[in-house]
Amino acid sequence: MLVAVVAMSWAAPLIRLAVAPPLAIAAWRLTFASLVLAPFFAASKARAEWSRLAGAERRIAVVAGVALALHFASWITSLRLTSIAASAVLVSLSPVFAWIFSRVFLGERPGRRQAAGIVLAILGAAVIALGDARKTGHAALVGDLLALVGAGFGGAYFVIGRRLRAPLGLVAYITPVYAVAAAVLLSWAGLERQAFVAYPARDWVIFAALALGPMLVGHGGLNYALRYLPAYTVNVAALGEPVGATLIAWTLPAIAEPPGLPAIAGGALAIAGIALALGKPGRGADGAPPG
Repeated sequence: MLVAVVAMSWAAPLIRLAVAPPLAIAAWRLTFASLVLAPFFAASKARAEWSRLAGAERRIAVVAGVALALHFASWITSLRLTSIAASAVLVSLSPVFAWIFSRVFLGERPGRRQAAGIVLAILGAAVIALGDARKTGHAALVGDLLALVGAGFGGAYFVIGRRLRAPLGLVAYITPVYAVAAAVLLSWAGLERQAFVAYPARDWVIFAALALGPMLVGHGGLNYALRYLPAYTVNVAALGEPVGATLIAWTLPAIAEPPGLPAIAGGALAIAGIALALGKPGRGADGAPPG
């Protein structure tokens, strides 16, 4: 689990180092991850598990893939407009949106501890946004909003995918969903003439590193940890990602981006709020990190 969190923490700094447009980064990240998973899917029981799904469940997988594509497209775009610290913290609010969607669409009521955590996390997000509005103005606010949109689509991915997780193993679940997300993003980037471009060699290395590190080792590792640890433990551990991403962006000479006071204060509130709500065992909508 620790290795997975460290791998995930590199996502935002790696994205910041690339010169390719956000859509291209998102598209090739998911495409490379799907290509790596495809042989394991074909050569294991995953294919048989998938073949047993009804048509309605397969359509749910398509919707989950679209939600995942929009999650990455909006979040990666946010990193071009706001700080890594703000973006990483705000996109980590996915569980908050998952609880909200579960309440609205599934009739699941959060407990008092969850409700208090949601309020605290929202206050933290507000502190970050207000700090960006006062210090950097419109562009950073748009970036903050896009990170929150990414969190919203991540929460939708949580809720949509819950129905599929029970009958499917990890590879059987994520391979088709990643493939759908990759197809959506690659088509979108192609229409924008951003997909099949001669980007610098360093960018292609970054695309592959994002797929192998944050995507497969990171998110895949946390999903694997769910087999042995309670969901709330894994999700609380995942909150180390924005902390790790901020520290890497601060200390990496190529970025050298120290977090501002609003990002530190708001980030601490947001992470504490999510940890408070996730820290109690029980049924919820946050069974696994995105991907």
